[in-house]
Amino acid sequence: MLTTSSALKRLNSLRRLLGVLGDRGDRKNGLSVMASNEDDNNTTNEDDQPFTPWAVSVASGHTLLRSPQHNKGLAFTEKERDAHYLRGLLPPAVFTQELQEKRTLHLLRQYEVPLHKYIAMMDLQETNEKLFYKLLIYNVEELLPIVYTPTVGEACQKYGSIYRRPQGLYISLKDKGKILEVLKNWPEKNIQVIVVTDGERILGLGDLGCQGMGIPVGKLSLYTALGGVRPSACLPVTIDVGTKNETLLNDEFYIGLKQKRATGEEYKEFLEEFMTAVKKNYGEKVLIQFEDFANHNAFDLLTKYRTSHLVFNDDIQGTACVVLGGLLSALKLIGGTLSDHTFLFLGAGEAGTGIAELISLEIFKKTKLTVEESRQKIWLVDSKGLVVSSRKDSLQQHKKPWAHDHEPVSGLLEAVKAIKPTILIGTSGVGKQFTKEVIETMASINAKPLIMALSNPTSQSECTAEEAYTWSQVSNPFFNL
Repeated sequence: MLTTSSALKRLNSLRRLLGVLGDRGDRKNGLSVMASNEDDNNTTNEDDQPFTPWAVSVASGHTLLRSPQHNKGLAFTEKERDAHYLRGLLPPAVFTQELQEKRTLHLLRQYEVPLHKYIAMMDLQETNEKLFYKLLIYNVEELLPIVYTPTVGEACQKYGSIYRRPQGLYISLKDKGKILEVLKNWPEKNIQVIVVTDGERILGLGDLGCQGMGIPVGKLSLYTALGGVRPSACLPVTIDVGTKNETLLNDEFYIGLKQKRATGEEYKEFLEEFMTAVKKNYGEKVLIQFEDFANHNAFDLLTKYRTSHLVFNDDIQGTACVVLGGLLSALKLIGGTLSDHTFLFLGAGEAGTGIAELISLEIFKKTKLTVEESRQKIWLVDSKGLVVSSRKDSLQQHKKPWAHDHEPVSGLLEAVKAIKPTILIGTSGVGKQFTKEVIETMASINAKPLIMALSNPTSQSECTAEEAYTWSQVSNPFFNL
């Protein structure tokens, strides 16, 4: 039997051989090494005994094939199959990763229904992560609409029915007072990015509660495929505080809490515990992205935590950056500067006001106008009509900067006729609002109208490209981001 001293010497040799870092080993290689407490007084000749002075736990055999982070499918070489006890657990053929990609893509193309392709892609992500990302990276135009919008919207609506295995971290009201413990249950410790939703405003589909998990999962998949963020550094989170969706509450397959959505102080206290726990567990440098929160909570959370945490709201800030970039590019076609144009938004929520604010800041930056004067070039229409100063007392806080002096106007068409915008932007989340009359009016006012129908999924877009082309009778007037 080995003595503790000799065992530790061999332990160190093995560490050097395998490149193990630290006493706990490299989790990414699935290796854990721990010294045992051997009896120093045992004098049995060590050369006569099997060398097992510590417990070694290596992901191998059946376990390795069930680990999405380490599984390579048929791409395991002959040597790897022997080294990891895989012989006989796989068919004898050895495929390159490229051949596996080709085979999987061929299989995906057999599905005619996008939701079926989504399910197949999620299954692949949970069985062979490397192949999933290779497939997505090299076929992004084909698979982006499957992994994210528009297909992810339908997937979230039917999440309970298509649910197969857990993805991401679920934190519900049942975990109040224990959120830090829940975070510690997540296997990866070096988290850099968290995308979190409470499911109240999923795309343009409304309150989907716990079934909104498809959004954080899909968004982080894109951050890896398109942004190069390590999958192990990403954490999708769904905060389940109930739902207002009666259909889900009555659905026997609904996977979330079957109770009315928590609001007010109960909601705020729960989110405060979550934010505190995240900072304590992952440090102050972890990025927390708020995703698809309802308007009132989205603005409040961003305002409250922007000075104490590294936070970002994609719906308010991310969309605005992309749209501003599109506008600046479009100016090359329609002429003028941002300050020369008049903007009319259909939709005064997170996206609409976020875009409007960034446009006004860009105008302020490039001209001698104040921010307040820059805002005068931007008008918003909400469900009650044009946002004007006479409505100021009843407006939500985020709409008030856009309440300008004008007589009340009830609808979008009337607003287009009254304001005469050169740029029309849709962020309403309500489909078919850019009617033939609206687009014809825009074309009659402008030689080159700029129309941006931004609502998603596609079913909720204000109009289609074909409708804009046809109704405006202007060559290429439509920009859909």
